[in-house]
Amino acid sequence: MIVASTSTLYGGGYLEYLLPELSKFFENVSSLLFIPYARPGGMSHDDYTQRVRTAFQPLAIEVKGIHELDSARDAVKKAEAIFVGGGNTFVLLDRLYQEDLLPVIREVVRSGTPYLGTSAGSNITGPNVMTTNDMPIVDPPSLKALDLLPFNLNPHYLDPDPDSKHQGETRETRIAEFHTYNEQVVIGLREGSWIEVRDEQMLLKGSLSARIFKPGFKAYELETGQDLAPLAGQQ
Repeated sequence: MIVASTSTLYGGGYLEYLLPELSKFFENVSSLLFIPYARPGGMSHDDYTQRVRTAFQPLAIEVKGIHELDSARDAVKKAEAIFVGGGNTFVLLDRLYQEDLLPVIREVVRSGTPYLGTSAGSNITGPNVMTTNDMPIVDPPSLKALDLLPFNLNPHYLDPDPDSKHQGETRETRIAEFHTYNEQVVIGLREGSWIEVRDEQMLLKGSLSARIFKPGFKAYELETGQDLAPLAGQQ
């Protein structure tokens, strides 16, 4: 499983920075099931799927949009690999509940189906989506998510800017608010960083460190290449 902060780095193409990693991760994959439900900017499922098809052409992987198939649940069960793209986390989660897809995605990924998530598609891999940056423009039945990772994520994590005149809350403040009521560890995942889950390891990849938040403790940095698995169950 690969969960990335973003699909696109500034100045680069869609998934371009991840392609070397994806070529290894999907080495034995010929077709991919794409779930476009997060709809970034409100774009159509068809347009979003076409964007992903173009991105995967260099890897010679066929992309099928889940909305193009007769049964979403059967599509997940039969998929060689799954990619859940970014956009609005609440829109994504709401549709996954409508289609009753959370249990089946959880089952197949735990059974070994390769999973790629970016942004919203990464947010849903934690126990819940309560640390997303997105606006709740729809109201899903629950904030509980796939629970494939033992901690919450905050993709697109931004450090406080000491020179900024903005007086609103920083990401760090928002996560502190979360920890007033919740005990999950939160990983602040910066742009260009991702977590690769293989066997019992959860390795931080990319060129940047991650910011680790635990309730009652001062936030700290975890350098790239380190294993996040020891954070499981910590409070």
